[in-house]
Amino acid sequence: MAKNKSKKKLPLVYQPVGFVLSWAGGALAGMAFRQAWKAIRHEDDAPDALDPDRGWGEILLAAAVQGAIFAVVRSAVDRTGAKAIARSTGQWPATDKGGRD
Repeated sequence: MAKNKSKKKLPLVYQPVGFVLSWAGGALAGMAFRQAWKAIRHEDDAPDALDPDRGWGEILLAAAVQGAIFAVVRSAVDRTGAKAIARSTGQWPATDKGGRD
């Protein structure tokens, strides 16, 4: 019975760890996006959606690249954190098998 309680508590305990990992992953993804944009367009700043001097194609390209980078980094960080918790506790931190969203 005690083992069952620890299984239910682990996701709650993992939440602060997940928050820190998500924050760090967001910072990492932001840096990766800036570097990718420099490589793609040879510009320091990506276009903002409200910039009147940028066209639709450039704005949507920047959004697509940024979204892809953030999704990959978020998944890599989440998976790495979950595997570390599983290695240290012997339990997977998520109770359900559903997706994030």
